[in-house]
Amino acid sequence: MPRILITGAAGFLGSHLCDRFIKEGYDVVGMDNLITGDLKNIEHLFKLKEFEFYHHDVSKFVHVSGRLDYILHFASPASPIDYLKIPIQTLKVGSLGTHNCLGLAKDKKARILVASTSEVYGDPMVHPQKEDYWGNVNPVGPRGVYDEAKRFQEAITMAYHTYHGLETRIVRIFNTYGPRMRLNDGRVLPAFIGQALRGEDLTVFGDGSQTRSFCFVDDLVEGIYRLLLSDYAYPVNIGNPDEITIKEFGEEIIKLTGTKQKLIYKPLPKDDPKQRQPNIDLAKKLLGWEPKVSRAEGLKITYDYFKNLPPEELHKSAHRFD
Repeated sequence: MPRILITGAAGFLGSHLCDRFIKEGYDVVGMDNLITGDLKNIEHLFKLKEFEFYHHDVSKFVHVSGRLDYILHFASPASPIDYLKIPIQTLKVGSLGTHNCLGLAKDKKARILVASTSEVYGDPMVHPQKEDYWGNVNPVGPRGVYDEAKRFQEAITMAYHTYHGLETRIVRIFNTYGPRMRLNDGRVLPAFIGQALRGEDLTVFGDGSQTRSFCFVDDLVEGIYRLLLSDYAYPVNIGNPDEITIKEFGEEIIKLTGTKQKLIYKPLPKDDPKQRQPNIDLAKKLLGWEPKVSRAEGLKITYDYFKNLPPEELHKSAHRFD
């Protein structure tokens, strides 16, 4: 059985990746320091002989005994409320953590896929965003700790590929949603659903004309799986190009939840991207991949998940960021 290390294993995306690779017949080594991850996301895996877990911070030296065939590096805070609260750790996991994982991949002769993000495009001046666009990023703004960590991550990954001949893959992930998101992580989708479930008005920043494109987690995981097994070393966008304004999205959530709240408006945060939509032509051509789950279908699954959370989870508050 092939053996794979997944960092950030207890997080939203990492836990779904653990599920997928176990389903595909892999032995999975999960690693997480639990700074934003939650063991509840992977507790169902602990009884399986195919799964083992290391409680470890990848920003420190990483050692995994035995053979490794693949590494997925997904350890990183991923929502603004997290990386604004722990900016140094965010920069370290993107730089030192990536360096450590690349070194481990080199030592084990393993193929490594690193999780980058659409945030490398910043507040884009090109729409939709294509892989050859270099971005419009403020390195010293509030989002810079995350954006630049990911940009450095891509650069050092390519350096290991070109200098050491390491087999590397880079996925640029666009807004993704689904079960196991934290209701209080500050991102727009769980924030809207949480507000609706608590009977609060839904907070829109700016005039709501800024856009996002939401990809259901199962579609994203399929794209990552195909990219890992491909022979392409350069960045690939994985996301859903079905673009919607934040105002329209809030109205969809109100309709979905059957609540009577209204939208309220607050000032737009600094450097908030005005547009976000992936160009996925490369993923279609290279991987034969495109999203299958409609937003209506994915939102219903996600809403049902949040609706069944314990009351104490529902009433944890968070600052909102988009």
